[in-house]
Amino acid sequence: MKLLGLTGGVGMGKSACAQLLRWRGAAVVDTDELARELVEPGQPALQEIAATFGREFLDAEGRLRREALAHVVFADPEARRRLEAILHPRIQDAWRAQVAAWRAEGKPLAVVVIPLLFETGVEKEFDAVICVACSAETQRQRLLARGWSPEQIKLRIAAQMPIEEKMLRANYVVWTEAGMDVHAQQVYRIVPPVR
Repeated sequence: MKLLGLTGGVGMGKSACAQLLRWRGAAVVDTDELARELVEPGQPALQEIAATFGREFLDAEGRLRREALAHVVFADPEARRRLEAILHPRIQDAWRAQVAAWRAEGKPLAVVVIPLLFETGVEKEFDAVICVACSAETQRQRLLARGWSPEQIKLRIAAQMPIEEKMLRANYVVWTEAGMDVHAQQVYRIVPPVR
């Protein structure tokens, strides 16, 4: 099985790229989705987050108040490190288990979407890494369109490795400045269809 890592800056097109790879026949797991599952009510990670940061980060139904926690952890690097220490090992266990299951099933191609792929030091586990990227202004416009404030955008971008470094470290770069047709052409040059 060929295993690809997919990374890039926030708002730069990872989800769109993942969908193109699914259409190409790849099995895809997104670590952002795994992270959401890990903080559902009753999950040990959610209990640990509440014990570490306080129960005020849970709503009346016991669900994580994600935006409230994000406001704290993106403004405080030490708080972010504490949250990552809770979540990252569990996220890595989850995607590695999924990859192992796909290998056992004989899947020919699998992709793991990891925004912090290089930051977490897992690049050697992949046959190749694709980095999606766009200009800083396009990134900013996309994040504003999501309803993020300029301050939220600044803090989120600062929490990640500079995109220029990710591009240099990746095996392939997909530039997402143009429309989906151009995005798809680039992805499909990198990844042949799964037979």
